[in-house]
Amino acid sequence: MTTEALPTGPDPEAITHTIIETYPESYMITIDGASFFSLDEKHFPNFATIVWKDDFDDGTPSELSRPGVFRLNIGVSRETFERLVGSMAEPDYAAFDRVVPHPVYARQHWVSILNPSDATFRDVALSLIAEAHDRLAAARARHRVAQGSA
Repeated sequence: MTTEALPTGPDPEAITHTIIETYPESYMITIDGASFFSLDEKHFPNFATIVWKDDFDDGTPSELSRPGVFRLNIGVSRETFERLVGSMAEPDYAAFDRVVPHPVYARQHWVSILNPSDATFRDVALSLIAEAHDRLAAARARHRVAQGSA
């Protein structure tokens, strides 16, 4: 078990506030142990999630049962995923403040950060969230055009 001290950084509430303030058209659903951020309240593809329970994983790779521990998950492009984490053979999913492949959804190009520090949130996570949001918005726009409801 990782015994590092928690980094000083935004908590889930602060991250939620930032996402909702930056992307006011977003929908958030919170269930026991997780919040999901999307652009469609009926069909819920996510662009980011915050989880604080291991219930959504196979096993406990992130050790989310530790006090104060949460994981920010972000769906990025294949290129971004490959650039950031594509070469990681055995990522430490329980390490704080590191971008790693998502322990379950890496195949869908999701990355994760356990308890990002202020610097990591500001310098890394915000741009990844923007990419994820913009990718989902573009996909929704393409879908509307394909359906003839531009």
